Amino acid sequence: MKQSLDIIGATDIVDLPDLGWFNVPVRIDSGATTSSIHCSRVRLITNGEQPQLCFYLDAKKGAPEQSFTVTEFKETIVRNSSGKEEKRYVIKTKITIFGKKIRTEFSLANRRKMRYPILLGRKLLKKRFLVDVSQKDLSAAKRSKATHRTHARHQS
Repeated sequence: MKQSLDIIGATDIVDLPDLGWFNVPVRIDSGATTSSIHCSRVRLITNGEQPQLCFYLDAKKGAPEQSFTVTEFKETIVRNSSGKEEKRYVIKTKITIFGKKIRTEFSLANRRKMRYPILLGRKLLKKRFLVDVSQKDLSAAKRSKATHRTHARHQS
């Protein structure tokens, strides 16, 4: 039996619980292979045996104002929106969308000039979502309905 896919719109709101970043606006991009997240001050620290990757998220969009350090990461070549190849680091973290926690990869990118700090690409979307670009924020709407029903139940 084929599993039913959630319909996701052109944009949505997600949580990144491992990074302490909640209600993050995201853009859906079925043209992008990997999801990307806006980061600044990305630097590789190589003191000791295991290299570490240090970065900051977008505090202007509600991310915690702190640095994050990870030991699980990789380097990859990504073709950016201008068609130029660039070297980027890729981390794995959990994203919560439609009530599901999904561990996925994000390339660390400079999206400062972009409206959305996070782009969700094909690797995350594949076999999970059907994209309807005429819709927006469907999981956020579903989440607020569930919250509203819970509050209504507790008040009666």
